[in-house]
Order: sequence, then structure tokens, then C-alpha cells
Amino acid sequence: MSLEKVRSALDAAVSAIDGAARAGQIEMAEAVANALADRHHLLVQAGTGTGKSLAYLVPSLVHGKRVLVATATLALQRQLVERDLPKVKKALEKELGREISFAVYKGVGNYICLEKMNAGETNADAELLVDISTLEKDARRLREWAEKPGVSGDRDDAPEVDRRVWLANSTSGRECVGAEECRFGSQCFAVNAKAKAQTADIVVTNHTLLAIEIVDSHPILPERDAIVLDEAHEFMDRTTQAVTEELTAGRISRAAAMTRKHMPGKLANAFEKAADQFAGALDEYSAEYRLKSQEERRLDELPDSLVAPIRKVKEAAEAVVAAINADSEIIDPDTLAERARVKGAVNEIKTTTQKLLRMGQGSVLWFEPNFSTLYLAPLDVSSVLRENLFKQTPVIATSATLSVGKSFDAIARNLGLVANIEEEVDEESTPSGVNPANVQMLDVGSPFDFAAQGMLYLPRHLPEPGRDGPSVEALVELGELIDAAGGRTLALFSSWRGVEMADDHLRRVLAELPIKIITQKRGDSVGSLVERFAEDPTSILLGTMSLWQGVDVPGPACTLVAIDRIPFPRPDDPVMSARSARADESGGSGFMQVSLPRAALLLAQGTGRLIRSVEDRGVVAILDSRIVNKRYGAVLLNSMPPLWRTSESAVVRDSLKRLNHQYLEAGR
Repeated sequence: MSLEKVRSALDAAVSAIDGAARAGQIEMAEAVANALADRHHLLVQAGTGTGKSLAYLVPSLVHGKRVLVATATLALQRQLVERDLPKVKKALEKELGREISFAVYKGVGNYICLEKMNAGETNADAELLVDISTLEKDARRLREWAEKPGVSGDRDDAPEVDRRVWLANSTSGRECVGAEECRFGSQCFAVNAKAKAQTADIVVTNHTLLAIEIVDSHPILPERDAIVLDEAHEFMDRTTQAVTEELTAGRISRAAAMTRKHMPGKLANAFEKAADQFAGALDEYSAEYRLKSQEERRLDELPDSLVAPIRKVKEAAEAVVAAINADSEIIDPDTLAERARVKGAVNEIKTTTQKLLRMGQGSVLWFEPNFSTLYLAPLDVSSVLRENLFKQTPVIATSATLSVGKSFDAIARNLGLVANIEEEVDEESTPSGVNPANVQMLDVGSPFDFAAQGMLYLPRHLPEPGRDGPSVEALVELGELIDAAGGRTLALFSSWRGVEMADDHLRRVLAELPIKIITQKRGDSVGSLVERFAEDPTSILLGTMSLWQGVDVPGPACTLVAIDRIPFPRPDDPVMSARSARADESGGSGFMQVSLPRAALLLAQGTGRLIRSVEDRGVVAILDSRIVNKRYGAVLLNSMPPLWRTSESAVVRDSLKRLNHQYLEAGR
């Protein structure tokens, strides 16, 4: 691939969006082009303002082969398909002398299932909607939309409806009968979306779908020549979440009810009995468990009281699946579709119970009492990523935050790029001749002058945060900083307890000031919260972990980002605590290998909420004195944008006051 051609195409794309040339973007685009041409892997850290989307989209299109782009967030997915790609399409078609195409591909459950929507009495999920008038109205509105010509059937394009209505009109991949057997196969929204994606130059999808495909070694997504992992710092966690098994009494009961409706008889009776016994055993265990502390969520093995009930559920589910597989006389399309849904639901129960009963050293088991749910997650996903991803396809992994203390070692190890690197890897022995150890690591920086645009406030005098939330001193400091800034604050907390304490304190101390307090509640839409915050410069937004990443509010509405504490993993996080314990047991350090790298990436993400454009100015305040008083603080500080640092509160407050005064005079 000619680098001159890549640079020319990048110039055309940048001109199409009225942008300007950026050195980091050019450097990244050339590195991506080389990786695609030479079929090696690339880890590239591209700071805020680099324009990394175009830096990988343009060389991917010049490459001329199909490239899959996987994102962690819906916001970035939408940015790519609704803003970036449509804006540059015409310019690049002219530059490359050919038509270019792009498509989004999501899981089957993101699309309306026409068979289920029209199943009538055979749709068990739809029975929930009949007696609730508001749900019935939602269902009618969804149906009217689905019947309009040209609609996508995509949940993100559909009218907003209750979650139960969507559940009743969608299906999972395991329960889908398949286009060949379904009477709506030719009209299927998911099938049509996949068909469009099969021929597109760029296919945009999400981390979860890619992770499921990698772990299950079963093709879900279209074939591709290369993969771009954007927001790559999240991919290991998304992979872990995607393959975490969960077992509840409700899931088993639903599968049993579906079985009874489809094939009443001894097998259904046995399945229902096993479901009831498991529900009773789980209730008893949950009642005992509530007396324990949160630190004991992680379990070394299945509780004795649950082993027999789970085994009975497994045996009953296996018998049902075997009976369904043996029944080959059904030819009616509706009955076939219903059978596929039943088989899919029961198969999920069978798979989960089998994994729970044969749990080994490579798994983490825990119980969540608030939802009476058993969870089983893999302790490590790096080896499966190495085998099923990095040995198969060239991967460009990018994010604004990939390095920890200026090193890519942690992310490379977590993704499986350097696992067992001392073992020789023969490129010819891998299916695609792709060597996982053949990886370039690159930091292209950022076009922003962080030291001139922003200040990092590190108060040494505050007490170390305790387990009960921010200290009184930290809350007082936060109130004074917000007062100086005239609002204009995004305050990030590592726990809901911190959010609630800050809300209570700030509503008292800021009561006389014209500052609006927006506080995140559990279940709130992040997008609407951020919109309200961005529209009112005098407002402050208090939130927890979902606001640490992806929030983009340039301008005067966000001139202070306050962080309550270093975001180390919670001690009761079962997966992280298990990974730390394994590192300790193998002679390493769980703190240095697991907790510190994770905290560093999150802290860098949180800090990155401040400077979003070349005009932005402001302060990041980290109200946790450990970052300057502990030795490991240097690793954290070296992982963040190079803001000008100070521990002088008077200097910071004066700067915020001046900035607020300037914005007020300008009417902003």
C-alpha cells in the first residue's frame, strides 16, 4: 500500500470535514497502512484531538479489503456510521476512483424478530404485555413502526418502548430458527443487516459480539481481512463480561415454562420440578448469605446446598434438548420457530449448569445477593484472545489511553500479545501466517498543549480516602473549587456512596449560589445527563464510573474535572480480586500487575474529560493525597496527560475564578 496514496486520501477526508492536518493523525494513518500491508499487529495510543477515527478508516479503505471496526460504546459506533463515514464517503470515492460502502452489524437481539412479533399465542414472552395497558400501547407502536417500508428494525432506530416489550418482540441468537426455516426469513431485519455487512468495505460492530465470536470459535460476524479495536483499553473487560455465565431461578423457570407449552409431558414436568427445587435452594442460600460481608461474594466452589439442585436442572435440560433434537417430524414453520426458541433457552441453561458443575482453577465464581444470581467468569482471557484473534487476523488496537507509566506492557499482556512470548511462534504454523508477537507499539501524542491549557491540582494536605466515601475535608475542598469555577464541573466518583455524600454536602454549601446540581442516579441515561450538563454552563454533574469515559463536553461548560479518589478495583470485585490473588500466588504482585494498571487507565480516562479542543482551559483536581504521597503515584501521574501540576489551592482557585470571569464577560 503506497503511503503517498494514504496521505493523499487522508488529506481529502480531512478537507471533507473542514479539518486541519495533524502530525499525530498522519503518523498513525501511516502506521495503520503498514500494519495492514505487512499483516502485523499495532497498538497505537492516540491522545484526545488526534482524530484517530479517520487515521484508521482512511488506510482501511485505501487497503481495499474488508475491515471490521469494533467499538466499546454505542456513542462511538454512531459517530462512525452517522458522522465520520458519511462525511468522507464522497471525497474518498473521488480520491480512490471507486464506490465505498459501510454497514453496522449487531447481534440478533438488537433487531425486531418478525416471527416472534407475529407468533400470537405461541409467544410466551408476549403474554406479559396483555394485561398492562401501557405495555400494550408500546407494543402497538412498535408493530406500526416495523410495518413501515424501509425501516431497519434496529432497536436504536425504533420508537422507545419498555424493555419487556422489546424482549417480547426480539430473540437471541441461540433461539433464532434461522432464515431458511423461518417464514419471515426473506424479510428478516437481522438477516438483511448481515447481508449488507457481508459486502461492505467497513463493517462497524461492538466489542461484545466480537468477543463472543472469538471465545466460542463460531463465526457470527462477516469475514474480514483485518480488525480495528477502538477503545481497546476496554476489550479485555468486555470479553470477560461477554462470556460470563449467570444462573437465576427466573431464567430456569422461563425455560421450563416454554418447554411445557411446546412439549407437555414427563420431560416438562421433570424440568419444572427441578426448576422449583433450585429456586427453593437458592432462596435458602440467599437468606444465609445476606448475613455475610460483601468481601465474601467470591466463592471457592459451588455451595454444597446448590450442587444437587443444579445437577438435577442440568439433567432435565439435557433430556429436553435430546428429545427436541430427536423430533424430526415437525414441518410447520410456526412450530419449528417455537421449537428453536425453546431449544435455545434450554440449551443456555444446560451450558451454564454444565460449566458450573465442572468449574476449574481457571474460573471465578461469585454470588450476587441483590439479584440472587450465580456468576461464573474466566479468570484470564488473554490465551483465548491470542489463539482465536491475534493468530488469525492483523489487529489495530487503539485508544487515547493504552499505556501505563509510558509502557504498553500491561495492555499487551492482558490482550495476549506478549503472553508466553519466550515461546517461538512460527508464522507459517498459524492459519493466517499472523504472528502474535509481531506487534508495533506507538504513541502519537496529542495536538493539544496540555501544560498550557490545563492544570492538575494534587492537594497533599487531604486525608487519605477511607472505605466510607470521601472525607469531610475532600468534600469541603470540592465545594470551594466549584464555587470558584462558578459551576462548570464534572465530578467523578468511584462509588455511589461518594456521589450521594457529595450531593448531600453540595446542596447545603451551594444553596445560595446560582449553581444547578445534576446528580446521576442508578439506571439514568448517560447521554441525557451529559446533554443537560453541556447546555447549562453553571451546572455541575456528579456521577460514578459510567461518566469516567466517553464524555465529550468541550468549551466553558466543563472547566473543572474533580476526581474523588484513585479508582483502584473494589475489594469485593470478584474477578479483579481473583486475578490479583493469582498474581500474588505466582510470585508476582497483584497490586502492581492488576490493580495499579487498571487504576492508571481509568484515571487517565477521567482526566481526559477536561481538554477536548484546542480552545479548552481548566483544572483537573484529584482529591486523593496518595497520588503524591505514595511511591506508586509516579506510575499514575506518568499515565496521564502532561497537565501543569500544583498542590497550591490558592493558585487553583484564582485560576478558576479568572476563567469563570472571562466566560461570564463573554456571555458563555
